Amino acid sequence: MRLVGPNGEQVGIVRVEDALRLAGEADLDLVEVAPNARPPVAKLMDYGKYKYEAAMKARESRRNQVNTVIKEIKLRPKIDDHDYGTKKGHVERFLRAGDKVKVTIMFRGREQSRPELGFRLLQRLAEDVAELGFVESQPKQDGRNMVMVLGPAKKKASARSQRRRSQERAQGEESAAGAERAEQAPAG
Repeated sequence: MRLVGPNGEQVGIVRVEDALRLAGEADLDLVEVAPNARPPVAKLMDYGKYKYEAAMKARESRRNQVNTVIKEIKLRPKIDDHDYGTKKGHVERFLRAGDKVKVTIMFRGREQSRPELGFRLLQRLAEDVAELGFVESQPKQDGRNMVMVLGPAKKKASARSQRRRSQERAQGEESAAGAERAEQAPAG
């Protein structure tokens, strides 16, 4: 078998018994890396340490992974301007936070015969939030509903870090203002 040392150096082709003896002397494990190679390749390593480091890498990659959240907003075709503004504000907040937004327009009764009203409303919403997000899936009729998905312009991680920086800046200004007020207060 071909033997690789603990630091990645090539030891050469040795018998299995010799490889096991070398592993025992170095207090390491003999791990077969490529069993199908000719000759098979084995490496001297601390297998417990290797497994631990692999688990830590996997855990770190899971922590850095961003899970996308889809928020949903429901509208009706005959929505009032003020109500539309409120719903648009919610959509803007979700997009700023880096979340996707699923906008659903629910049709009832005779409204189902006028899907162009819902389509126009979704187009208007997409134009109003164009600087914060983009249309990920175009409006499409789904039974009694019309659905459109908006994606954020910024990734969730960058939105989160930007929010954290602005909060830290606000706290710094707040503590500076508090210290200034304390200096100006009359001693008494």
